[in-house]
Amino acid sequence: MTFDYAPAPESRAVVDIAPSYGLFLDGEFVPASDGKVFKTVSPSTEEVLSEVAQASAEDVDRAVKAARKAFEKWSALPGAERAKYLFRIARIIQERSRELAVLESLDNGKPIRESRDADLPLVAAHFFYYAGWADKLDHAGYGANPRPLGVAGQVIPWNFPLLMLAWKIAPALATGNTVVLKPAETTPLSALFFADICRQAGLPKGVVNILTGDGSTGAALVGHPDIDKVAFTGSTEVGKAIARTVAGTDKKVTLELGGKAANIVFDDAPLDQAVEGIVNGIFFNQGQVCCAGSRLLVQESVAEELLDALKRRMRTLRVGDPLDKNTDIGAINSAEQLARITALAEAGEAEGAERWSPSCELPDSGYWFAPTLFTGVTQAHRIAREEIFGPVLSVLTFRTPAEAVEKANNTPYGLSAGIWTEKGSRMLWTADRLRAGVIWSNTFNKFDPASPFGGYKESGYGREGGRHGLEAYLNV
Repeated sequence: MTFDYAPAPESRAVVDIAPSYGLFLDGEFVPASDGKVFKTVSPSTEEVLSEVAQASAEDVDRAVKAARKAFEKWSALPGAERAKYLFRIARIIQERSRELAVLESLDNGKPIRESRDADLPLVAAHFFYYAGWADKLDHAGYGANPRPLGVAGQVIPWNFPLLMLAWKIAPALATGNTVVLKPAETTPLSALFFADICRQAGLPKGVVNILTGDGSTGAALVGHPDIDKVAFTGSTEVGKAIARTVAGTDKKVTLELGGKAANIVFDDAPLDQAVEGIVNGIFFNQGQVCCAGSRLLVQESVAEELLDALKRRMRTLRVGDPLDKNTDIGAINSAEQLARITALAEAGEAEGAERWSPSCELPDSGYWFAPTLFTGVTQAHRIAREEIFGPVLSVLTFRTPAEAVEKANNTPYGLSAGIWTEKGSRMLWTADRLRAGVIWSNTFNKFDPASPFGGYKESGYGREGGRHGLEAYLNV
């Protein structure tokens, strides 16, 4: 039996987007020094949402100077006083969560159900969590009276704009650092709304500065000589460029980069539960997740049964308006990203893999890609080796646990993995041999601010979240 769903749109009226935004420097919104601007569009409709300032190298210098000036007083505050600001920010985020969720879905393209039920609660939780650490740094395991680094230059991606902002800013402020943050060019709005939250919370001027712009702005920020700490989440290619830029300097760096996670299903796994985990692992946020379970490794004896169940489940996925509460899969973030996903999917077909998608009607405007499954995939296929960053799942099979581990580790990445089995011993045996920073068992894409996140190899280095996330912002 199938069910028809009446449209259940969230109201756009809850968010008021201004026609233009400046840079947030030293507590005020100001135009770019050279007056340059760019437009941000809604991926689901290609509608222009607003015009945003393009920060120049001169603007970067102004922001770093403002952060440096604010650092002296901010770092001197007792931890309990810094915590008050973080708690206040967290509460305001909760109060404005509906507004921010709608904004995120408009600017990013993700379903409102995800931005409302996953992103925003986690954003607030990270600020609450690190507010709790602010006056307990002596007990964090990094020695007595650990000191902040100074000014943190932070560059975040477009897939989780507000959540990545929270991952970066919350521990930086808790430890006494000041911040210059650059959001992604295609999703600048939630960071600009967060700037308003900082003012609403009474955060001292210059403690948080928001610079909108393209890659040149990020490069100028990373390369600025008065930045003490660089934090980046994004592609491995850009991460390597950042590593080259900071090489030979005394800047502290954390890089959270790409992934090609293996989701391993053993023959004793609860298959219905595994199907839900597979769907969540690859179709959450349209697969635009660095830790997405984009490689499904299934034990041969249950492969046919699992694939039948997975296809049945994929037929129920609803693709469409991100603001509709019934939507499972929203829009791809940009035309550029859609072109990359399309090209890699076509490469999968050209290399002999069998492509399957459920029948679904895609909207006429915007950037859309149907949920896609590839079978007959080998480890030599590009779709099994390269990060697609879209709703595309590659299915491989294995016979023994040792083969599963060997195939799972056969990747330049090492960010995450999933294991599905009813045997605790098998789960622990497998997890011990997987070269991945985050490993889920009988679930996927579960996050908690108290748990560290990060990878190995080309997935980057350093950890964010938890007590481990404090170390990157302390002089230890």
